Amino acid sequence: MGRKQIQLFDDKSDGFFSVCNLGFQWSPQEGAYHPGGLFASVSQVGMGFGVSADPPNPRGNGDVKLPYADLYMKYVEGIKNFGVQEEKGEVKKKKGGLKLKVKIANPSLRRLISGAIAGAVSRTAVAPLETIRTHLMVGSSGNSTTEVFNNIMKTDGWKGLFRGNLVNVIRVAPSKAIELFAYDTVNKSLSPKPGEQPKLPIPASLIAGACAGVSSTICTYPLELLKTRLTIQRGVYDGLLDAFLKIVREEGPAELYRGLAPSLIGVIPYAATNYFAYDTLRKAYRKFLKQENIGNIETLLIGSAAGAISSTATFPLEVARKHMQVGALGGRQYTNVLHALASILEHEGVQGLYRGLGPSCMKLVPAAGISFMCYEACKRILVEDKEEA
Repeated sequence: MGRKQIQLFDDKSDGFFSVCNLGFQWSPQEGAYHPGGLFASVSQVGMGFGVSADPPNPRGNGDVKLPYADLYMKYVEGIKNFGVQEEKGEVKKKKGGLKLKVKIANPSLRRLISGAIAGAVSRTAVAPLETIRTHLMVGSSGNSTTEVFNNIMKTDGWKGLFRGNLVNVIRVAPSKAIELFAYDTVNKSLSPKPGEQPKLPIPASLIAGACAGVSSTICTYPLELLKTRLTIQRGVYDGLLDAFLKIVREEGPAELYRGLAPSLIGVIPYAATNYFAYDTLRKAYRKFLKQENIGNIETLLIGSAAGAISSTATFPLEVARKHMQVGALGGRQYTNVLHALASILEHEGVQGLYRGLGPSCMKLVPAAGISFMCYEACKRILVEDKEEA
């Protein structure tokens, strides 16, 4: 007796796919079932999905090779390569994270904006230390950091530590922008190209730093004087504009540049030492670790070290400049920087020339590091083209 087959679908249809002999074969006489109908034409299932079917078997006995291994490997490979690009045999993973880039074509404008942002951020971060340092220099609120801090807190509270900070930011932002712009421009012009002999017998960064300090000081010195007056003469002026008008009307325009000579004398060695130390330490870092890129933390430490070296060497001139700016408020009159230094030595001794060095270093050292770090970070954000790194 022949075998009877249960045929659930018509295998003669020309649809998307056809399945013939779906189910199972059953023979009552044999008392058993034989799978094979379900898989007889399943190779056609892949039609339209990029899977080629095996050639049909003319005998129709279900002896068909199925591409399960190929399908499985393609499925697994697709999961592995999710989020991965292959190009010319190289596997590149997609980088995550948000990268901010601002396109500014003019390189000079990029340096000016980067310097302004760096100056504003660094000075605001150390504004309380700047206030304490100024009071210690002129001896108006005590003779120690703790005493000055307590007196300011009793008198004005926390906002007293930030007195004059707006003027400080207004002064420092353009000052730092001019300073860093001048340094980069001069240093680039004087630095020899690879394979060339040095153009000058002294390092280019030393000259560039001095030029940067002089340029920024001359342009922004009146704002420095106004900031000092607002910090010391509390209640006398209603603001920056009021202080400017009163000083010009009562003391003359020349008063805005009182103490400029010691400032220029002090800024030349300070800026020259600061930028020279910064440039030298960066080159040493690259040479020692044999890598071109320097991270933000490394830049912060290098800039702080450069600030410590330069501020310690030129601090006495800074004290003389502050005394000359205050003028008769301290009960003393100075004709020039040498007279100021001699008077301080006579009345206070050598320690008077370094009064406030502790809080000064506490302020200048991190300020220099933060300034350099922000400057380098801003230069990476402000790019000439969107494709630049």
